[in-house]
Amino acid sequence: MFGGVSDPSTRDLILQEARQCFANQGYEGTSLNDIAAGVGIRRPSLLHYFPSKEAIYRQVMQDALTDWDLRIRASLEAPPDGWELVDKILAVSFEFFRANPELVSIVRREALNEKGHLGFDLGAALRPYFLRAVAFFEREMDAGRFRRHDPENLVVTGYGALLSYFSDHWMLTGLLNRDPLAPDALEARFEHLRSFVRAALQPDGV
Repeated sequence: MFGGVSDPSTRDLILQEARQCFANQGYEGTSLNDIAAGVGIRRPSLLHYFPSKEAIYRQVMQDALTDWDLRIRASLEAPPDGWELVDKILAVSFEFFRANPELVSIVRREALNEKGHLGFDLGAALRPYFLRAVAFFEREMDAGRFRRHDPENLVVTGYGALLSYFSDHWMLTGLLNRDPLAPDALEARFEHLRSFVRAALQPDGV
């Protein structure tokens, strides 16, 4: 113990290193030897914790989805409605991507793979969240609190606006000639995003 925080276990270190390797090298480009070397252990020691690279990858993805689910559920504990709820989910999502740059790269790689690695269907895993969001926007539009849009395309557009800023940061560095992930840049980006979304949702005449 140090400062009240436990040192990460070997299992945790394996998953942390695997996230980095999968993000930088892709699933196919990562070997068990790569992960073991990054942790500072031998391959047989790694196999004591996980039987295969496939098992490590599944755990990385499952942990990411669990983290995402916990953040979303926490944001709904005292549920606001209308714009307040959208604003809260935007903030939670933006912070999730900011705090998990390796996962952004893994998700981008996974989304470009037709069948997904190991049969892991990222779209199917995220579909319950998607359907919940679509139903929410439909209710708010029917009640006249939001401007009418196609709710499915609205959610897809929001997803793209959030993810692409983080996944494309190297391209944006050259385009903007500055670090898009610097604290001031992230603050400006979030404020722009929330203002843009709010303007798009605001009903006519309001």
